[in-house]
Amino acid sequence: MVEQIPTSEITTDWLRSRIKDFGDRTCFICNEQTVTYGEVESKTAAVAALLDECGVACGDVVVLRAEFGVESLAAMIALMVRAAVVVPVADSVPYDQFQQRVSESNATWIWDLSKSSTPGKTQQSNAPHQLISQLSQKERAGLVLFSSGSAGRPKAMIHDLSNLVNSYQTRKPRRLRILSFLLFDHIGGFNTLFSAIASGMTLIVPDSREAESIAQLIETHAIQILPTSPTFLNLLLMCGSTKKYDLSSLKIITYGTEPMPTGLLERLTASFPKTRFVQTFGTSETGITKTQSKSSSSNLLKLNDPDMEHKIVDGELWLRSKTQILGYLNHTSDRFTEDGWFKTGDLVEVADEEFIKVVGRLSEIINVGGEKVTPAEVEGILMQLDEVLDCRVYGVESSITGQSVAAEIVLKSGSEQSSLKRTIRKHCAGKCEPYKIPSKIKIVDSTQVSSRFKKSRVGIDA
Repeated sequence: MVEQIPTSEITTDWLRSRIKDFGDRTCFICNEQTVTYGEVESKTAAVAALLDECGVACGDVVVLRAEFGVESLAAMIALMVRAAVVVPVADSVPYDQFQQRVSESNATWIWDLSKSSTPGKTQQSNAPHQLISQLSQKERAGLVLFSSGSAGRPKAMIHDLSNLVNSYQTRKPRRLRILSFLLFDHIGGFNTLFSAIASGMTLIVPDSREAESIAQLIETHAIQILPTSPTFLNLLLMCGSTKKYDLSSLKIITYGTEPMPTGLLERLTASFPKTRFVQTFGTSETGITKTQSKSSSSNLLKLNDPDMEHKIVDGELWLRSKTQILGYLNHTSDRFTEDGWFKTGDLVEVADEEFIKVVGRLSEIINVGGEKVTPAEVEGILMQLDEVLDCRVYGVESSITGQSVAAEIVLKSGSEQSSLKRTIRKHCAGKCEPYKIPSKIKIVDSTQVSSRFKKSRVGIDA
């Protein structure tokens, strides 16, 4: 059983102290401007004074629309010290979704850093949610993250922000340059930010997340750590970045948010032979867990976090952690058991006593006459074909088996299309069961990618 940290042990004073100690180290490089940790501390003090003037109080809910940078970090830390509830929203979020998040979180303040240097009071009159009241009574800060909404209405998840930030206190100082690729309002982006700040790293903030722009940024700033997704890593390969740019500075590439296709990992390790690949794992509900990959060429991983328990129930991974959410503001907590286990919805296979393999999402399973097919497994096999640059596997209706397997294929220029289906069937034979082989092939120019750089399984036109 994971024990929750007692209230008396929750403190974030160490964070500002550490930022002050890092002093002249470079904290951010954004739009070719360099910001030191000392400047972050000065900005945080100025923002704290501003919040005093505005009257932002403990328990107030502040929607913070921004991207990574000194202003957003200073605002988040100052709000945390004030024990406010922060609702980060990335600039790229459409206006209607932004307004929905303001409403769902029952925000008392809106602070759009791209438009205003001060937060503005909202007209909300509803009583605060009971979970927010509980945090306020304990004088603890909160963090509200929203799910992508790919499976329905976005869920508003509330963390004890003080507790979450406190989990980074054991990070050791490291002089490394890391790309802040994952988004401002995503648990992965939050993890990148506070892992880096707690260690004194330099965060390189991109102004574009196009693959070519990221590759150029890696070369320009000799970035050493790239946290991203398998889908984006394939986009890097597809744009020819390894031939156009010097990416040899990359020491570590971490990937997560979706399964890594076997064929893609083979291509990546061949293209980055001196880079260590590390598979990460986490959920917005439980936080990011410490992991260990079996090797750079393996998609097997070990969950070895002392602050998180895991178990596998009917093939589904369940987690229970010290950093899991208090609950949802707009949804029932039916994915949590009474004794605190979170049902992740991720299907895993046990490789041996220590390592597991994430094979896909329960919600994405294709049911072919009662046989279960995970898209990632088939995609991994298809990506072993030289002529396939990218692919996306999904289920389509079948009058005989209920569903059958279909695939969208992005072909390498000059590849033979007329014999593609025959080539795929021949390649898949012996590598997977016959019912997993795609019965429908569609050649496309590109596959659908979500705003969080994952394969999109929603709204597929079969």
